[in-house]
Amino acid sequence: MRAPPFGTIAAAMLGTALLTWMSTTPGTALTAQECSARYQAAKTAGTLDGQGWSDFRKAQCGEVAAAAESKDKDKAEPKADSRAEARTDAKTEAKTEAKPKAKPKSAEPTTPQGPAVFPTAVDAKFAKEKPTRARLHTCAEQWKANKAANTTGGLRWIQKGGGYWSECNKRLKG
Repeated sequence: MRAPPFGTIAAAMLGTALLTWMSTTPGTALTAQECSARYQAAKTAGTLDGQGWSDFRKAQCGEVAAAAESKDKDKAEPKADSRAEARTDAKTEAKTEAKPKAKPKSAEPTTPQGPAVFPTAVDAKFAKEKPTRARLHTCAEQWKANKAANTTGGLRWIQKGGGYWSECNKRLKG
């Protein structure tokens, strides 16, 4: 007896996986975005009662919760209208809740106050270290001083195209 070709086995496995996925994916469950909006609303209202995201999602947004909710909604109004309305309400609610939670701007100016200052030589206290480590520590010390004085010149410690560390290391090598 010959074994079936590989393509047939793969197609059968794919079909089985697809059927399994379709049976476990509820059509009535809330989307992750809708569930998240509900969670955030419950969080701000203080009605979570110590529930974490996973517990809330299982209790409020899973297939069982969605089925119970859809039974209640079927009695009140048509299913398609209520789902569309719930999505719109959840999106609007999530957007309005997100706005007040914005972080307050810090008192520090966002633009650099001056050009970056680089050390001219390796610091004497790092002279006993390997050259690479000595340059690193010297540059790091100057970087901290620059950050405190807001004179980083718009550079980050490491960034694409060459950050402060890259430039400082080049200058100390040469």
